[in-house]
Amino acid sequence: MRLKNRLELARADDLTLGVFLERFGAVRGPRLLVDELGGVRLTFADAADLVERAAGSLHGRIRRGDRVLVATPNGYRLFLACLAVSRAGGVAVPVNPRMAVEEVEYVERDAQARVRIDDFDALSRGGVAGAAAPTTPDDVAVLLYTSGTTGRPKGAELTHRALLSGLSGGALVPDVVLGRGCATGLPVAHVAGLTLLLQLAALGVPVHLLTHFRPTDALDVIEQRRPAMFVGVPAMYRMMIDAGAQRRDLSSVRLWSSGADRLDNDIIEVFRQAGSVARLPLVHRALGRAWFVDGYGMVETGGGVAVRVFAPVRTPVDGLLRPIGGHRTRIVDDEGNDVAIGTVGELLVSGPGVMRGYHGVDHAEDSLTRAGWLRTGDLARPHRFGFFELAGRKKDVIKHGGYSVFAAEIERVLAEHPAVAEVAAVGLPDPQKGEIPAVVVRSRPGEALTPAAVLQLAAERLSDYKRPQRVAIVDELPRTGTDKIDKGRCRALFATETNAGDGRGRERSVEPTSDMRAGAIG
Repeated sequence: MRLKNRLELARADDLTLGVFLERFGAVRGPRLLVDELGGVRLTFADAADLVERAAGSLHGRIRRGDRVLVATPNGYRLFLACLAVSRAGGVAVPVNPRMAVEEVEYVERDAQARVRIDDFDALSRGGVAGAAAPTTPDDVAVLLYTSGTTGRPKGAELTHRALLSGLSGGALVPDVVLGRGCATGLPVAHVAGLTLLLQLAALGVPVHLLTHFRPTDALDVIEQRRPAMFVGVPAMYRMMIDAGAQRRDLSSVRLWSSGADRLDNDIIEVFRQAGSVARLPLVHRALGRAWFVDGYGMVETGGGVAVRVFAPVRTPVDGLLRPIGGHRTRIVDDEGNDVAIGTVGELLVSGPGVMRGYHGVDHAEDSLTRAGWLRTGDLARPHRFGFFELAGRKKDVIKHGGYSVFAAEIERVLAEHPAVAEVAAVGLPDPQKGEIPAVVVRSRPGEALTPAAVLQLAAERLSDYKRPQRVAIVDELPRTGTDKIDKGRCRALFATETNAGDGRGRERSVEPTSDMRAGAIG
């Protein structure tokens, strides 16, 4: 009977968030779904029951298509609340608990949320399980708001099809090959966290979820629970290195994965070496280097649309991206023409994950072409056979004296300094040159990095017009609610700089927040 259910689910073309756990619970009922660090532990059947009862609590309170703000603490309950909203016929609007009160209030107003969920347990206790409200795969399932670093956040309308395309086939994966699970600390309200939990549930892979990411906790979970996978963002990998990752036994990890921002190849190599591709059962010896998958995507693409794969053995395409999941890419010039191999242009994406549009915006022509291509705002360089590499943000180009200086190039060069942990390049207004390059740098623990050392490396490796003319050394780089480097706040550091460096660059210190001191994300 269960095999029949698996086959039916694998062929299903009507899967929605509202019936997602009901369908997968029917084929994986007693299997462990989630084991939070110090939190909830649920099987598929347990979670499906909670979603059905929570949806029952919403019955009669919302109509089809009503937006529901999901403002629970970070964790698996936030994910279940989104599924419950969908089952009741609504559109989930999850918000990151790290957002400021006024940011959450703005999202609630902009989305015109009819109901707000702050406590999933209370919602599920008060409801009676019932059938899912009628919903189609092409209906909007979730409104995910962008981080809003360049203005007010906008809600990307993601359909059920965009979020679940291709996941039905996960029902055919036999339980015996699912391994020891996946550890992650991704924020659930972020597109990467939400889609990861959907993918893991579809495949039947148990998730060891850290609701508040702390690097020592993450390393402890890997050592003690021995997951075969770990998924994070670049900031998490850097924090784990600072917390002594290279002194820990991380050999259980066969696959590391990252997304949401650029990750340097040297950090990727550290974790490939720490994991392993296999383990000899009798002598308990780890073999080879682990796989590493670095994904590319954004809110507007409904998650990852391209990956660069680092296999255990080096290949000619290491470090190059290629589209996945039925997505297509183009790289075009300002007139919309495809650029030549090796030439930088803007990356366009089309495919099942691309948003329908922005909530409350009649036309999103600045973002979507008439043919359905999403203008990502990212610069890329095409290679042969459909591969490409990123070259920075289109708006992240510094116009210095008539030259176009890519911030990503400055960052890549300076990140090679052994004392540099992270670097962000920005353009500062200049009356003569238009803009001048500047960098904000975080040094590695125990390293006494100076602006002079940064400028010396720049002088050795960069053309004169690309060299930073201001340097700020900080304890932590400012970040958005999704842990990306906040370039706007980086620029603001130079507006209040006080201490002169060596006459060419300037240095100041930034007092870390309590979360920075604790090394916490989430």
